[in-house]
Amino acid sequence: MLGELKQREKEGRPINVGLIGCGAMGLGIAYQLALLPGMRLSFLADLNEEAVKRGAEVYGKPTKVSTDGMAALKDERIPCDVLIEATNSITAAYDYCAAAIARKVHCVLTNAEVDAVLGYLLRDAAAKQNVVVTSDAGDQHGVLARMIEEVEMWGFDIVQVGNMKGFLKRDQTLEGIASIAKQLRLSSVQCLAYTDGSKLNIEMSIIANEYGLTPFVPGMEGPRANKVQDVLDVFDFDKYGKQGRVDYILGAKEHGSGVYVVGRCESEFQRNYMNYYKVTNRHPYYVFLRPYHLCHLETPRAIALAALYGKAVCTMRAGRVTDTFAYAKKDLKVDDVVQHAIGSDEVYGLINETKQADAAKYVPQGVLDIEGIRDRPIIRRAVEMNTPLTWDDVEIPANRMTELWERQKPLVGLK
Repeated sequence: MLGELKQREKEGRPINVGLIGCGAMGLGIAYQLALLPGMRLSFLADLNEEAVKRGAEVYGKPTKVSTDGMAALKDERIPCDVLIEATNSITAAYDYCAAAIARKVHCVLTNAEVDAVLGYLLRDAAAKQNVVVTSDAGDQHGVLARMIEEVEMWGFDIVQVGNMKGFLKRDQTLEGIASIAKQLRLSSVQCLAYTDGSKLNIEMSIIANEYGLTPFVPGMEGPRANKVQDVLDVFDFDKYGKQGRVDYILGAKEHGSGVYVVGRCESEFQRNYMNYYKVTNRHPYYVFLRPYHLCHLETPRAIALAALYGKAVCTMRAGRVTDTFAYAKKDLKVDDVVQHAIGSDEVYGLINETKQADAAKYVPQGVLDIEGIRDRPIIRRAVEMNTPLTWDDVEIPANRMTELWERQKPLVGLK
């Protein structure tokens, strides 16, 4: 891959990359692209003029800058082979990607929300244009997709695909997270989505839908563990049967923000080798760890896979096996308003199997997300704290999200 990029650099035919979203990840990607041979940032855009100027400074090379990402995408004078969607929006992100697809441009989604909520609709459009819509290579689910492929190629069955969460507070609020968000240079909404677990559940639903995995319980078990090797003690893998699961451990400060895969191998022949290789195990269960995921440093891999080979990191190819559903963060009263869907004072998200959750009329968290209008979802029946919202509990005004959700429903088997 790197050799091909170096050759492209030598021949003066780089992969032209457009970037929309100059927040923390967008800035990192702009910096990374400046380091690499064979890639060029042809434009970067953000609604915030100061943010896009900062992005151009970080990139440090000639590029087009705009506060209108849609206009940049539609400007045929600006070459673009791959779009990186790095905003925190869902419907606006969808529209950016749809415009890119119409132009036969591949899309890399560092935005897990649009990926999980409207990814099926985007990929249906992309297939018709013979382009790729892919998850990012540096997010947890992207790293896990690569690990799972390796573990399966080694002849192991996938038992559990795991994330590591340092801190979790499901009832955290925007006010309570504000000072931490400022320290981390994140928006309060984004930081809250990390802290209350919504982002974790969304990312794990994406990898679950890539490989047909499921949570053992809604929201996953998430036991505390000092280190990843402890998964052999804190989980009972025997109760999984042959169904692969997604889950996470809470704590594990020794490993930072890594991910892991537990594989099963019954072979006594392989057992001797694995012990010789010093792989953590309690036969037949083996733990494979990657103690980091590097976000923007790994994004160029997704770009290259799409542009050079027409391949994706992760596409939710198993279908909508799971989704992330909205749960009340506090006791919700009649006429309460859901101001935000993801990173909210009103709801948090938990992954669940769609077969059961759809039958119970649970509301996917992302469908509550409304952009571009003032109207917001309104609670019509009281909902107790930590209880899932159903379609009967909430009135959602007609908006761009509901329009797109209705269009996507036939693609995922919903009526």
